[in-house]
Amino acid sequence: MTQQRRTVTVIGAGTIGLGWITLFLGHGMRVRVNSRRPEAPSAVRRGIELFAPFLPEGTHDPRTFDSLLTFEPDLERAVAGADVVVENIPENLELKRELFARIGKAAGTGALILSSTSTFSPDDLGTLMADPSRLVVGHPFNPPHVVPLVEVVAGEATDPAAVEDAVAFYREAGRTPVVLRRPILAFAANRLQSALLRESVHLVREGVVTVQELDEVVTSSIGLRWATVGPFLAFHLGGGEGGLRQWLNTLGAGLEQGWELLGRPPMDKDTIATLIAQADDAFGDRSYDELVRARDTRQNAVLRALAAANTEQERTP
Repeated sequence: MTQQRRTVTVIGAGTIGLGWITLFLGHGMRVRVNSRRPEAPSAVRRGIELFAPFLPEGTHDPRTFDSLLTFEPDLERAVAGADVVVENIPENLELKRELFARIGKAAGTGALILSSTSTFSPDDLGTLMADPSRLVVGHPFNPPHVVPLVEVVAGEATDPAAVEDAVAFYREAGRTPVVLRRPILAFAANRLQSALLRESVHLVREGVVTVQELDEVVTSSIGLRWATVGPFLAFHLGGGEGGLRQWLNTLGAGLEQGWELLGRPPMDKDTIATLIAQADDAFGDRSYDELVRARDTRQNAVLRALAAANTEQERTP
């Protein structure tokens, strides 16, 4: 991917699409927005105003983006001549397949075609395309304008060069792309998140903690730990001088027994009602915009602190 590849068509203006739009604009890319929603221009500009001040690169005045932002409701015109196409429509496989078939016909032969799907592989998505070799999944972790991770997933029909282009493109946008070694349902990050969420729901449902208390438990322990080291390094350090080998042969020996204790909460009406009621109590006094600003401010503070710590560590002989 060369530095000239600066025209990006973003299809869909939901939460993920808005994050991408803001991020790409913040990196000086020309962005075409394709959405059938008549209110898309106003929704996009509102989203930019909300998200732009929290781009990791610093505070940006959304008014500076006007010359780089265009709207094109016609799909074929929107993707024609684009260097990169990023799809963000709802997780409906048939709709996505039809969409990518149209994109494949209308986009240039050298265009990189990306999907933000959290569910489907490129092989699933590209079955109706004449040439699916340029189709790559780039699954972000919400919010994509702040959280660096993008899981890059190829299919059997994917050209390895397209994967390299996708990695280069996301790096150009300031992201941290990780190429999954093979496709797996729901990918990696969401599977980890789902495992933690399942036990979180179980603990709330069993009355061990409330929704708000569970969040405090995570942000004051696991969240803090995992913001600096991953699970394996954490337990490697937990083994002391003996590292992960020591930990697995002592404390880790009872892992399987502990896993048997984990809950399998049913997502029935009572469980859902409990979660919603407690969430309303915990977060209902603040608007969506207020919660987003608080989240992005804190996440940016963590990213800045980590960057400063890494720089200091590099300077230390």
